[in-house]
Amino acid sequence: MTPSPLDSLRELADLPRKEAARRLAGAAYRRVGALGARALGGPLTGDAPVEAGPVLPDAANHPWEPLPGLEEGGGPTRTATGVVCAVCRWQGPAFAGMDHVELSICPGCGANGRDRFLHWCLRRRAVLHPGLRVIECSPRLGEGYREAMATWYFYRTSDFDLRAHRGNLQLDLQAIDLPDNSVDVLLCAHVLEHVPDTDKALGELHRVMAPGGHLLLQVPVLQGATAAPTTPEFHGDDTPVYWRFGFDLTARLRAVGFRADLLCTQPLADAVAAGPAGNPWPVWSAEFDVPDMLAGAAAVADDLVVVASAADGTRLGLDPAYMYLTWDCTPA
Repeated sequence: MTPSPLDSLRELADLPRKEAARRLAGAAYRRVGALGARALGGPLTGDAPVEAGPVLPDAANHPWEPLPGLEEGGGPTRTATGVVCAVCRWQGPAFAGMDHVELSICPGCGANGRDRFLHWCLRRRAVLHPGLRVIECSPRLGEGYREAMATWYFYRTSDFDLRAHRGNLQLDLQAIDLPDNSVDVLLCAHVLEHVPDTDKALGELHRVMAPGGHLLLQVPVLQGATAAPTTPEFHGDDTPVYWRFGFDLTARLRAVGFRADLLCTQPLADAVAAGPAGNPWPVWSAEFDVPDMLAGAAAVADDLVVVASAADGTRLGLDPAYMYLTWDCTPA
């Protein structure tokens, strides 16, 4: 029998606080939801519940059009208050939920923080147009989002076994059944940690990327350096976690032939530049080892590329900044 969120919380109560918070955050990815937000604690960013059936994005609003009230493209900040979703363009006083990469939810489309940062990175790093061949691995958003993406691009979705995520393609990242140089944009968010052979998967991803293409890769970065979990770990759909990645992932991406930049927002870059005494987060979500993360990032500080100012990050709902990282990988 699948345990309920309440059963999961009772089990967590007997574990050390830090490990309990890490496991709870993992469960919150797909199962615990708002209950996980309350258990983790933290400031709420909005009171409105996420609509049961999000109606956005509107396919008529193209993603290559500027978002309102941002410094995007180096221009002056337009007068704006509140927040804007980089996925569906919804605007309002605040996102629902709390300031957390998994639990800050757009009422328009259901995008959480990492979804919004992924699409922000896409618009900042790729030249967007309807001819792009786009594959998204295990997308978490629903039909309205997928229909809009298929209107904007030549868009397909994939999953390893089509069990937890419905897709057009069944793909194993360790042996991708696609021709060489066949993908212009590959969106791969929180999938690589579930793949046993990282280097084989990275080599396959490099093989299928077209010249000038972009692999936008997100993984949960909770610590400074990559290591296997010390105890068995599963995300909310019972998918095993093989790796907890750190900032050394950049070197592994480059080893298979990618040019790789690690995209972040300005507050994280500033914290890394300030050194060990410059941590601006006196309190942080317990599943993240922020001091170890900052030490790991300092060792590869030249790899960091800022894609959003502090003001833009707040308007996009990308706080706290240590939770938001995306690798932009292009074939060398």
